[in-house]
Amino acid sequence: MHDKPSLLDIAAKGGKARAKRLTKQQRSEIARTAATARWAESTPRATHSGELKLGNATIPCAVLEDGTRVLTQVEFMMALGRNPRPMSARGSEFEHVPSILRGKAINPFIPQDLLDSSRPIKFITPSGNSALGFRAEILPKVCDVYLKAREAGALPPNQQHIAAQAEILVRALAHLGILALVDEATGFQDARARDALAKILEEFVAKELRKWVSTFPADYYKELFRLRRWRFPDLPRDQQKRPVMAGKITNDVVYARLAPGVRAELHRLTPRDEKGRLKHKLFQRLTENVGHPKLREHLSAVVVVMKLSSDWDSFMRNLDHVLPKYADMPLFDDLPPIEADVTPAL
Repeated sequence: MHDKPSLLDIAAKGGKARAKRLTKQQRSEIARTAATARWAESTPRATHSGELKLGNATIPCAVLEDGTRVLTQVEFMMALGRNPRPMSARGSEFEHVPSILRGKAINPFIPQDLLDSSRPIKFITPSGNSALGFRAEILPKVCDVYLKAREAGALPPNQQHIAAQAEILVRALAHLGILALVDEATGFQDARARDALAKILEEFVAKELRKWVSTFPADYYKELFRLRRWRFPDLPRDQQKRPVMAGKITNDVVYARLAPGVRAELHRLTPRDEKGRLKHKLFQRLTENVGHPKLREHLSAVVVVMKLSSDWDSFMRNLDHVLPKYADMPLFDDLPPIEADVTPAL
């Protein structure tokens, strides 16, 4: 008596039969599609992109999802006056040297840390295309290699133009950091400032809001700093006083006005231990489908009121009129008077 074939056996036979019917070209296409999908899963994506203008050069740039800033390989090479598509170095002494640093004349002037950090990075652009790039911070270091080689008299005549171009780029970078330039060109600077501020505020904002502090829009922080006459995007110089104040402000402006009865209901729903302490964080009772959308809606309204206000006092008057506190919220200490930075607000 024969066992009945299982569903897995039937499926396997069906798959083999289908594979036999495929042409060689079809099988190759399926394999290529699968390989592309695997590559895309493991390849970092760019979250921001733009163009960096330095002297007489324009270089496409991007910020990857892990925060790495990159300059596209071809335009990086062209900005230095190098051939954007150098010949293969396979089998030569420069086989393991990144293309941007290949050359006998400059080899003695390349520090090991630059060699280690100049490997091209594969990434996916915001539009979904694949690209190669170098870390943005190596640009001034590569320029310095050529300038040192020229100073030592090691550059042949056909590479003098590269050193001249390196000098132009270095001068363009003289008073500006390369990472800040990339952030400005891609629009990443607001996200960077927002995330840095969020990490500070998380220590002082009501625990119920910590889960979502990093999702506050950059405009909220910009307007808060403008109205308090603090410098943005720099963090306040007094790291003890102002973040605490900013936390109180956020508790007042956001949490105390979010919805009626929210705090009381959170305390009612959250059980306590035998010592009277809460067993769970209060924010764990806020729902993703109501709590989070309500927070975003409230923040949008707050930012509008901020933008319509010329100073802090007028903002608070407008806010109390448009989004008053709810009666069940605890009172907050009065905020101290405005104390501006010595440097003008941005």
